[in-house]
Amino acid sequence: MSNTSEMQIKDAFDPRAFLGLVGAGKTIERYAKNQKIYAQGDIADTILFIQKGKVKITVLSEHGKEAVVGIFAEGQFFGEACLEGEALRTATSQAMEDCLITSITKSAMLATLGKQPKFSAFFIAHLLSRNSRIEDDLIDQLFNSSERRLARLLLLLANFGGEHGVQPITLSQETLAEMIGTTRSRVSFFMNKFRKQGFIDYNGKIEVHASLLDAVLRDKPQIQQDE
Repeated sequence: MSNTSEMQIKDAFDPRAFLGLVGAGKTIERYAKNQKIYAQGDIADTILFIQKGKVKITVLSEHGKEAVVGIFAEGQFFGEACLEGEALRTATSQAMEDCLITSITKSAMLATLGKQPKFSAFFIAHLLSRNSRIEDDLIDQLFNSSERRLARLLLLLANFGGEHGVQPITLSQETLAEMIGTTRSRVSFFMNKFRKQGFIDYNGKIEVHASLLDAVLRDKPQIQQDE
């Protein structure tokens, strides 16, 4: 094959289309709500990409305490730590709703990253976004009150600024508390406060309004900065 033909193939490569097709080292599976995708301690030899649905990542401590450490949605990778040498899964992943997920073996992922610049750019963008989110979360934990952390988390989970529009949140108050490092009673107090202020509606699902984003961005006194 000529260099020109190879360049044309690379230029025509579509990362999302590639991830949406079954191929060598690549499968697509459906998972029902609450179904486990992989468990903490399983062999880590695949990277996963969410075509549809939401996935939560939980960690179980030596003392049996479980905590939610991440939630991923359509268009996101997870389980990619195997690319940097992780032999066993350090967390458990579970479908929060019906999901369609692409699974790629480590060898197939590395081969595609090496051959397809567009796929490399697509994956690097994901890693940069993830790194930025981790840094923001760390700053949030170090400097912001639990009330502000909850407000920020609700905005992130509701997908404010995302390409798919604002989404309702179906997480329990206990899970929200785990994710911001506080108690369920504190979350309940803040949720009632947010509802009274018109920032959210809460009836089974949490509906987040733009007024909460405005309050956080403008650092309004309704959202306390300090405990």
